[in-house]
Amino acid sequence: MSKVPKSLSDAGKRWLEHPAAMVRELFGVTPDPWQEEVLEAFPRTKRIAMKASKGPGKSACLSWLAWNFLLTRPQPNIVATSISGDNLRDGLWKECAYWYSKSPLLQAAFNITTTRIESKQDPRNWFMSARTWPKSGTSEEQANSLAGFHAPYTLFLIDEAGGIPDSVMAAAEGALSTGIEVHMVIAGNPTHREGPLYRACTTEARLWRVVTISSDPDDPQRSTRVSAEWAREQIEKYGRDHPYVIVNVLGNWPPHSFNALIGDDEVAAAMKRMYRESDLGSYSRIIGIDVARLGDDQSVIARRHGLQAYPFIRRRNVESGQIGASLTNRIWGEFRADAAFIDGTGGFGLTWHDCLADLGRTTIPIGFAQKASQEQRYYNKRAEMYFELIQWIKSGGALPPEDADGSAEFKKALVNTTFTFKGDRLLLEEKDDIKAKIGFSPDEADALALTFAEPVSPRRQGIARVSYSAVSDYRPFAELDQSGGRSAVGDYNPFKFG
Repeated sequence: MSKVPKSLSDAGKRWLEHPAAMVRELFGVTPDPWQEEVLEAFPRTKRIAMKASKGPGKSACLSWLAWNFLLTRPQPNIVATSISGDNLRDGLWKECAYWYSKSPLLQAAFNITTTRIESKQDPRNWFMSARTWPKSGTSEEQANSLAGFHAPYTLFLIDEAGGIPDSVMAAAEGALSTGIEVHMVIAGNPTHREGPLYRACTTEARLWRVVTISSDPDDPQRSTRVSAEWAREQIEKYGRDHPYVIVNVLGNWPPHSFNALIGDDEVAAAMKRMYRESDLGSYSRIIGIDVARLGDDQSVIARRHGLQAYPFIRRRNVESGQIGASLTNRIWGEFRADAAFIDGTGGFGLTWHDCLADLGRTTIPIGFAQKASQEQRYYNKRAEMYFELIQWIKSGGALPPEDADGSAEFKKALVNTTFTFKGDRLLLEEKDDIKAKIGFSPDEADALALTFAEPVSPRRQGIARVSYSAVSDYRPFAELDQSGGRSAVGDYNPFKFG
């Protein structure tokens, strides 16, 4: 670490005008190019918006700006907030404490607690305050959390700004109208196509210095704090057009229709595809069972053999678990299933599960609200299964034809299901909201999604376990096409199980 000044006054004009120099000299750290841009723009910029990928060091950059402002301005007031108190504590405040621990100069000049950083010289007027706002409060109550700050030198730091209420932002904006030097710096992932961060980067961009922070391995300005290998793995596995990759790797807003799970045209194309059963022999046969929860819902059984899904089997008003188990047992035998997943949410499917066990069939209960296998990417199992289904369709999966029983309901449910982000994880629209929107429960979609609950190995002797990528250009019949054989996709009707 370079030699640093022995007192606050020694930092003087140089650190005030060049915050990046402070970071190098005080902390012994070389900022990333994008961090250097933010730091050097800060003294001359009233509003800065950072639109960031996952994990590039934006909270560290915010904390450096905080320490710079505290060190180089007379009696400054800093207000910090985030989408939640926990996020503020575990993100920005944790970073401030980390850099405080690295600097004897900061430790000599300031005290830090869980909600406040104060100058030892003038704690009442020279401070940084952690503020939270009531999520269930009125707009006025939310705005009051940031109201009343009008010091000559004022800085507002807002992390995860995409989900911050407009009332909170309005209170912060009000403070920019007075003072000798006032700044607002906001940061977040581009997960919301609305709200303060989105407006700052789009319709209000002329008022802001917008900095896009990418982890794209092909971008020379990428954040070096994110593993390039990890970024390439995400792109290879899910594709550059996957919403998770767009937001968390590339640091960009998803496309305009980002909250639509899939388009009509893609579903319609999948309903026209058909694969020969002889070419699907090495792939697992999986059953998904969605048991009706209410009187107007249907119990649906979906069957999938690799890239081919078969027409749904639907029954309304199944009076007992024994009847449902008997039906499933027969289908199981005819289809020669390797595994069956059943919706265990709320216990509705467990009666069928128990009755099937009496018949020697072991289903695997799946709770739609349980943790996803890839919990860093998906908020729950339901989101994970649906996105696996969508990527299977995009990769060449063949759906039952449009005139098959249940296909119309399946299509309507799927194209009307939306998603959003909770934090940086994908979350589907609530099932009850979908039902209210389309007029019926998305039972067919749930049943087919269940066939993607977990990887399944074929039970037949000598066949290796098979798994497929949900995004790559999957061509299971390349050898057949190259050898001059008949096309694997054509007019052949494989629905002998329909």
